[in-house]
Amino acid sequence: MSAPRLNVVVTRRLPEVVETRMKELFDVELRETDAPMTRDQLVSAMARADVLVPTITDHIDANMLAQAGERLRLIANYGAGVDHIDIASARQRGVLVSNTPGVTTDDTADMAMALILAVTRRIPEGLALMQSGEWTGWAPTALLGGRIGGRRLGILGMGRIGQALARRAHAFGMQIHYHNRRRLRPEIEQPLEATYWESLDQMIARMDVISVNCPHTPSTFHLLNARRLKMLRPSAVVVNTSRGEVIDENALTRMLRAGEIAGAGLDVFEGRHEINPRLRALPNVVLLPHMGSATIEGRTEMGEKVIINIKTFADGHRPPDLVVPGAV
Repeated sequence: MSAPRLNVVVTRRLPEVVETRMKELFDVELRETDAPMTRDQLVSAMARADVLVPTITDHIDANMLAQAGERLRLIANYGAGVDHIDIASARQRGVLVSNTPGVTTDDTADMAMALILAVTRRIPEGLALMQSGEWTGWAPTALLGGRIGGRRLGILGMGRIGQALARRAHAFGMQIHYHNRRRLRPEIEQPLEATYWESLDQMIARMDVISVNCPHTPSTFHLLNARRLKMLRPSAVVVNTSRGEVIDENALTRMLRAGEIAGAGLDVFEGRHEINPRLRALPNVVLLPHMGSATIEGRTEMGEKVIINIKTFADGHRPPDLVVPGAV
């Protein structure tokens, strides 16, 4: 006799192909709307699920886990980032947590490169001019941006995404610099002609573009604080496709408004979906609605990883993408 199928609760709408496969494998409860669950709805979902499939919009803390009851055994996160889940509390209650690492590496690196180009070449300003119908024709000094070839790119966090961005930027002729917890092996550095900076302060002061590609942890909260942002050159550009909390957004906004930083390209924000209106009003800032992983291929692969983690767990084995407390 086969074992009973796991009861899986999904908190947001997922790509149709992912939802279809889940229905084939599990007793799955899918979300009918794409609105995030409320706190009470999440607690209720955890109480009736063997496996919860949350997303980055679902903040799961120790108090919520304490109300989950004894049924919940796995939180199979749909996404690589897990800073919205109290992993240590989950493990204390015997609940495993898995994620989907590596799936959106290229997608996010593509977006970081797109933001670098968009800000330095003033693409959104040109687009807005065309859409307004106010363009009167070419002019020699109109919308002058900057050439990215030869510019110094400082990558903050040289993991999978940082390295993928470095490969793209190197192909565009940018000079690659990086700050990381550990220096990379020579066989990774050399093809990129990458320069390692042990001192983040020293690197920041010398870069033309800073790209944030590190996770949000207690040690990276406001890593780019007001003091460090003031070290940037007035011609520098800041790009963030990682986590909004890594940058002191209020300080960044003040400096952009004052012309102390040339521009910024942001796909993530400190207030999540609540955007500082002063930031939104700036012409030298490109703001995107967290689109870094928004490709059909990437989101489908994320779902496939979630399914593999659940299926492996259901078969009595350790999920391949198990998150270990303290390792993130």
